[in-house]
Amino acid sequence: MQQRFVSIWFCYLKTDWFVRRHQNLKDIPFVLAEVSHGRKVITAINPLAQKEGIAVGMVVADARASVPQLQAVDDVPGLNEKLLHAIGQWCDRFTPVVAVDAPHGLLLNVTGCAHLWGGETPYLKEIQRRFKEYGYHTRMAIADTPGAAWAVARYGNKSMVQSGKQSDALMDLPPAALRLSVPILEKLHKLGFRNIKGFMHMQRSALRRRFGKELLLQLDKALGHELETLLPILPPAEYTERLPCLEPIRTQAGIEIAIQKLLDQLCTRLQKEGKGIRNATLKGYRVDGHMVSTAVSTVLPSVNTHHLFRLFELKIPELEPDLGIEMFTLEATALEDLQAQQETLFEITGNLADKELAELVDRISSKLPSARIHRYLPVEGYWPEQSIQATPKLTGEPTTAWRTDKQRPVELLNTPRRIEVTAPIPDYPPMLFTYMGALHKVTKADGPERIERAWWMDRGYHRDYYAIEDEQGRRYWIYRLGHYDNTQPPGWFLHGYFA
Repeated sequence: MQQRFVSIWFCYLKTDWFVRRHQNLKDIPFVLAEVSHGRKVITAINPLAQKEGIAVGMVVADARASVPQLQAVDDVPGLNEKLLHAIGQWCDRFTPVVAVDAPHGLLLNVTGCAHLWGGETPYLKEIQRRFKEYGYHTRMAIADTPGAAWAVARYGNKSMVQSGKQSDALMDLPPAALRLSVPILEKLHKLGFRNIKGFMHMQRSALRRRFGKELLLQLDKALGHELETLLPILPPAEYTERLPCLEPIRTQAGIEIAIQKLLDQLCTRLQKEGKGIRNATLKGYRVDGHMVSTAVSTVLPSVNTHHLFRLFELKIPELEPDLGIEMFTLEATALEDLQAQQETLFEITGNLADKELAELVDRISSKLPSARIHRYLPVEGYWPEQSIQATPKLTGEPTTAWRTDKQRPVELLNTPRRIEVTAPIPDYPPMLFTYMGALHKVTKADGPERIERAWWMDRGYHRDYYAIEDEQGRRYWIYRLGHYDNTQPPGWFLHGYFA
C-alpha cells in the first residue's frame, strides 16, 4: 500500500488560540510579545495585524507608531509546543500516527485512513472544516512523502498531490519548500535558483560539491527516494480498528451497532493471526472535541465477538455521548496467542482452561468492578502469608505443590489481626479470646505448631499456631508471637478461618 501523508500548517497558531479564549480580540489587530534586551518584541501576529504590515520581530512601540489601534498581549513561554502536542492528540480521531512538526505544524501518516471518509478529498475537507470551526487558520496538503506534503502546504496552490506526482508538484516551488538551512538558501538565491526545477535534474555530484549533502538529502526525502520516518506523539497500537460515523451517535442502540462492527473487524483479523484479546479499549470521539473511553479485560485470550460484546455492553453507561460521537476506535492493548483446543464428543470433567469458566469470570469482573477475583498458587515460603501467591490468570502451573501434611485455613488474612486471650498455662491454648469486641469461648483446640522465621531474611519472634473452635462451632487459626515473658506478655493474633 502506497503511504500517504498530510501536512498541517497553522498560520497563526498562538494568536488563534488566544482568540478562542478571549473573544474581544477577534476583530482587532493584535500581537503577542515578549521582553528581549529591555524591549518588547513581537513573537506572533494575527491576520488583521499582518494586513496592517506588522511582522514578527518588530518592536511593539514601532508597530504601534504605524498602527495605533494595535493591541499587544504577553506571550506565554512554551505555549507553541503545548498547543501542538494537545492538537496532535486530538487528531488521533483521524489517524493513529500524528507527529509534531515544530514550530507551527503537524505531520499525519494517513495511510489506509482516507477511505473511511469516502476518499482523500472528503477526508482532507473534513479535517479543514473541523479546524475552521475551532477558529484555526490552516493550510494543508496530502502527498506520498512528508517532505512533499510540507512543501505544498506552505508554498503550493493546491492541497492534493496525486500518488507518484510529487516531482511535478515541487517543480515550481521555491527552494525554501525543501526545508533547507538559511546558508544554503542564500547560496541558491545568489546563483539565481528561484524554484526547485532549476536544480532538480542537475548532476548530483555538482550539487554535492557546491551545497553539500543537505540539499540532496532534503530533495530525496521530498521525492520519496530517501525514507523519512515520523516520531508519533502517541505510539500507535498495532491492532486498532476505526469507525467514522456519517451522523453523530447519541443513542445506546447506535453505540451497540458500532461496537459490534468494530469487534467483527478486529476479531476476524486476530483470528487469522492466531491471537486473542486480553485487554481492549473502546474510544469515542465526540463532536465537542472530547474523548470518552472504556475498557474490558479477559482472563483467557478471546476472539469470541458475542462474549466481548456482552462485556462492552455492560460498560456502555460509562460512555457519555453528549452532543454525539462522530468516531469510534477499538484498540487491542494486550494480546496473547490462542491455544488450539481439541474438540471432544463428550465433556466429562472441566478444568481451569475451560473457555466457559473464563467467560464467566469475565462477566463477574465486569458486573462487580470492585470485586477482585484471584486464583492462588503455592510458592515456597516459611511464613504462611508468603507461601501463596495470587495470579489473575487461569492458566499456568504452580512451581511447587500445595502443602497437605498440615491443616491450613480456607481463608488466610493478608494481615494478622490482634486478639486478647486468656490462657491457663503459658504453653496452653487460650480458654477465651476477644476479637472485634466479641468474646469467644474456646471448646476445642489443637496445637501448637511452631513456625520459625527465615533468619536469612529477617529477625524476630517465632509463631506458635493453634487451630481452635468456639462454642458456636466456628473454627479459627490463631498464633502466639514469641515466648511468654514476665516483663512483656506475648501478642496473640488471628490469622485465618477454617470452613
